[in-house]
Amino acid sequence: MTNSAVALADDSASLASPQPFEAQYRLEIRGWPSANITHTLTHEGSHWLSDMSFSIAVARGNERSRFYIDDGDTHSLLYNSSYSLFGVGDSYQLNQDDIPSIDRQAALFDLSRRAGTEGCTESNPCDIDFVDHRGRDEHFQYFVNEPTTARVPAGEFDAKQVTLIDAEKPDRHLLINFHPDWPGLILSATYEKEGRRQTTLTMTHFNPAGGNAP
Repeated sequence: MTNSAVALADDSASLASPQPFEAQYRLEIRGWPSANITHTLTHEGSHWLSDMSFSIAVARGNERSRFYIDDGDTHSLLYNSSYSLFGVGDSYQLNQDDIPSIDRQAALFDLSRRAGTEGCTESNPCDIDFVDHRGRDEHFQYFVNEPTTARVPAGEFDAKQVTLIDAEKPDRHLLINFHPDWPGLILSATYEKEGRRQTTLTMTHFNPAGGNAP
């Protein structure tokens, strides 16, 4: 086996195994009423389903991704989303052939699992490519910060902290605290634009399915 193959095998072995869960988040968007988001990760035979949904008085939305894992890599199978505002909205579906890279729900899961294994730093960030809900390419860079502790309404947790930067709009960045042992589980997140906080997300409840709370 070559050195590169050994490195790939080691990276794959070091990735945390996915586990089903249900989490509740509190979403605060500047200028909008706050909302509760339900996020579930479910194992469906040979693939996984990540589902996020929210509802407030004037708007509702749902986004879900089916994906599978092969040799440590995450591959999208099907992506669905729907949104409505004051009863008017739209829905989208992307099949596997419509997703040349990975959909954004699956990308979030993959990032939470992979970050910290690839040596991505602020001075040497890594690239991450995915498609949005319409299938349009998105290009971001990310780096991993020092391990930290996230104190949220659901409790106090060790956190893997990742900074995402829009490659085309570097004045915008997203700081996410992931749980290091539960791929896809967001502890908190903050989105800033031009140095001003626009959106915050905090976990308010966590229910591991078939396991112990972290």
